[in-house]
Amino acid sequence: MTEKLLIRETKDGLSFDIHVNPHASRAEIAGISDGMLKVRVTAPPVEGAANEACIGLLSKKLDLRKSQIKISLGAKGRKKTILVKEISKADLEQKINKTDIHHQQ
Repeated sequence: MTEKLLIRETKDGLSFDIHVNPHASRAEIAGISDGMLKVRVTAPPVEGAANEACIGLLSKKLDLRKSQIKISLGAKGRKKTILVKEISKADLEQKINKTDIHHQQ
């Protein structure tokens, strides 16, 4: 069964959860597990470096402006809630489906 990213509609935009693996050997979106996007970044979890790397990676992979993406919850933890503005749920789902995500557990 293919896992699906759980995207929620909020008054501020669309939100979804990610699980971040800092200090990874390479930056990538590593799949979907438990309704969350698994994100690997090479940056360390120091002074917001991993958070910046997450936003940069999501911006690049989903073809969005960095200004459209923000971490709304979990800035200090591995589980974060991402808020995306100025996009419809259908468009965001299409962008996520177009990325090279390997569905792993």
